[in-house]
Amino acid sequence: MGVASDQPLRILHATRAPVGGIFRHIMDLAYGQIERGHHVGIVADSLTGGDRAAQALAEIAPRLKLGLHRIAIHREPSPTDVIVFRQFARLNQDLQPDVLHGHGAKAGAFIRMIRHRPGTIRVYTPHGGSLHYPPNTAKGALYSRLERALMHRTELFLFESAFARDTYQRMIGTPSGLVHSVFNGVTAGEFDPVQTASDATDIAYVGEFRHIKGADLLVDALARLRAAGRSLTLTLGGDGEETERLKAQVAQLKLTQAIRFIGHVKARHGFSQGRLLVVPSRGDSMPYVVIEAAAAGIPMIAADIGGIPEIFGPYRDALFPPSNAAALADAIEAAMANPDATEQRARALRERVLQHFSQTAMVEGVLAGYRDAFTKT
Repeated sequence: MGVASDQPLRILHATRAPVGGIFRHIMDLAYGQIERGHHVGIVADSLTGGDRAAQALAEIAPRLKLGLHRIAIHREPSPTDVIVFRQFARLNQDLQPDVLHGHGAKAGAFIRMIRHRPGTIRVYTPHGGSLHYPPNTAKGALYSRLERALMHRTELFLFESAFARDTYQRMIGTPSGLVHSVFNGVTAGEFDPVQTASDATDIAYVGEFRHIKGADLLVDALARLRAAGRSLTLTLGGDGEETERLKAQVAQLKLTQAIRFIGHVKARHGFSQGRLLVVPSRGDSMPYVVIEAAAAGIPMIAADIGGIPEIFGPYRDALFPPSNAAALADAIEAAMANPDATEQRARALRERVLQHFSQTAMVEGVLAGYRDAFTKT
C-alpha cells in the first residue's frame, strides 16, 4: 500500500462538467472525505456549470488541501485535449495524490492515461458517460474502443448502481481491476418533509432539460390527459440545452396555460411545486432526484430505466415503461386515481431510502473500495 493505514489519503477528484448528479456526487464525497480527515482536491471544467458551480466550488475551496483546479475541457474530442492532458499530468506530479478518482468518461480517461505512479490507485466512476452511446453508432463504437483501451489501467471501478456495473461489463468487458458498487446517498436533512406550496400544480418535474431526461415525454403525456378531459397542470423546474425546444413544444400543443416553467430550482423547492413528482427519463444510472424525492416522502412515479428500479425495490409498481408517452399518461392517471395508495407507497419508499441510500453509507463505501484497491496494488 502506498500510504500508511493511519495516514490521511491524498484524493484528487476530477470531472468534466460540474453540473447535475455527477457534481452533487463529487461534492458529497469530497465533504465526507474531508470530514474524515483526508486531503482532497477537485479538478473541474471551467466552461460549464455557470454561477451555481462557481458558488458551490467557492464554498468548498478553503477546505481543499489539494486545491481547486478549473481547466477548459470540451465535451467532445478536441485538439485542446492534448493541452488538458498535460495539465492533468502536471497536477498529478505536483500534488502527488494517492487516489486519482475520475468521474465521467472524459475525466476518467485523462486520469487513467497519466503515467501510473507505484503505490497509488486510479479510480473510475462512469456515471453513465460513454455508456449512453449505443456501440452500433460511430460515436458509440469510438467511445467503446477507448473504454476498452483504458480498462486495464484502472485499479478500481466504482459504480453507483448494479445497472451501471452490468451495462459496463456487457458493453466494454470484464475489468481486471477491482469492481465495487456503492449507491448514491443523501444527507440527514433531506429526510425532512417538504410542505406542498399553496399554488402547487398537479404534477412537477425537477431536473435538467436534456433529451435523455425525457421532459418532452411528460409534456406529451399531459397533452394526452387533457385531451381525454383531465384538466391537469404541470410545473417544469430546471434548465438546459432543451429549454427552448420544450417551450416551443408547449406552445405548439397550446399548453401555455397548463404548464409553467420556473427555471432551475433546488430539488426540495421543486418538489413543493406539485402534488405528484414524475421522473420520465429515457436513460439514467442512479438519479439523485429520485433518491432525494423518496427521502422526503414525495409521492412519485418514475420510468423503469437504469438504476431506478434499485431505488424502488419492492415498490416497482410505481414504474412505467420508458420512452412511452402513452404509458406515462396511464401511470399518472393511475397514481392520481388512488391517492391513498400513492401516499402510502411514498412513506414506505422513504423508509427504504433511509436504510440503504445515506450519504454516510456512500462515503464509507467509497473509502472501503479505495482500501481494498490499495491492498491489491
